Amino acid sequence: MRTLLHGPVHGANGADGVLVEGDVITWLGHGRPPVRPDDEILVPDGGVIAPGFIDLQVNGYAGHDAASGADAIAAVSNALPASGVTAFLPTLISAPVEEGAAFAAAVGAAAEATGARVLGAHIEGPFINPSFRGAHLRSHLADPTPRNVDVIESARPRLVTLAPELPGALLAIERLHGAGILVAAGHTGADFEQGRKAIAAGVRFATHVYNAMPPVHHRRPGIALALMLDPRVTVGLIADGEHVHPAVCEQLVRVKGGSRIALTTDQTSAAGAPPGNYELSGRSVVSDGKVVRLEDGTLAGSAASMPDLVRLMARVPGMSAARAIALASTVPARVLGEKRLGRVGEGACADLVVLDSELRVQLTMVRGAVKFRRSS
Repeated sequence: MRTLLHGPVHGANGADGVLVEGDVITWLGHGRPPVRPDDEILVPDGGVIAPGFIDLQVNGYAGHDAASGADAIAAVSNALPASGVTAFLPTLISAPVEEGAAFAAAVGAAAEATGARVLGAHIEGPFINPSFRGAHLRSHLADPTPRNVDVIESARPRLVTLAPELPGALLAIERLHGAGILVAAGHTGADFEQGRKAIAAGVRFATHVYNAMPPVHHRRPGIALALMLDPRVTVGLIADGEHVHPAVCEQLVRVKGGSRIALTTDQTSAAGAPPGNYELSGRSVVSDGKVVRLEDGTLAGSAASMPDLVRLMARVPGMSAARAIALASTVPARVLGEKRLGRVGEGACADLVVLDSELRVQLTMVRGAVKFRRSS
């Protein structure tokens, strides 16, 4: 089965056609390649063909809480293509380390889900600072002792978020980084020097930069500035207009540039669903349709979808639609080391999204199969 998508291609120097054979892009160029009688030809109305979105922090979606297990993760996988997401990291907030290991196993069991690709688990905590825990239960927090790190490392998550100022954290970072696990700083009260030491030890990502971190002060810049200034670090940004002000998003672009910012939704089960009551790793949360909070008002994730973040970033001075799309696709693929994802080119995986002029999702393709098509 071959599928030809005809229309302008994101970042492809004027190319206006993509040929998909099986689950791979085999041709990219101008006009059309020789067409066979059984080829499917898709001509989106005024849409741009772009790499599928990749989300590094998905706690849930469309009423499904990823922490509930493999079936819920598979349901999230099937629902996400409606938002242009073709790959994601199911995410668990702080839990006892044995539960984190079980979650990673559940993510592995859902790896063959038929919707968006499940790229591995993101274990956010329990090695975080109690003073910056946000919606994480204090009783679930723990120090990164050698035994606790053994449990998490053996579970083989794709991404671990921790606070590098905790006792034993630098050794934990070295171990996890050495094992090929992406290590992120997040929910941390570390100062600037502690941030630099964490990066030297192997931190390469910042989980929802600015949020659950000390503010950047001109005399006490804190870990956030260390993460922003180091070119080895990619920062996750919840650009929903609520977690981070658009002006601060502009500042981040000016400081960090467009190649080291990955849009992340921090979605809960409330995303892609009406306002109401939902769960976040088993905790009750309330959504107003934009953000999600605990009953005491503490921010507890987002109800935004990736196109919402892309649209906001496209409006930031110095940005463009093309650059914003890259923050949701090319950059997260790069930080994960996924060389065949996050781009449109010959030999790349056929994970594609077609966006209209308002950056709304018209069509989503995963592994060469159409998983979402917007009705006219």
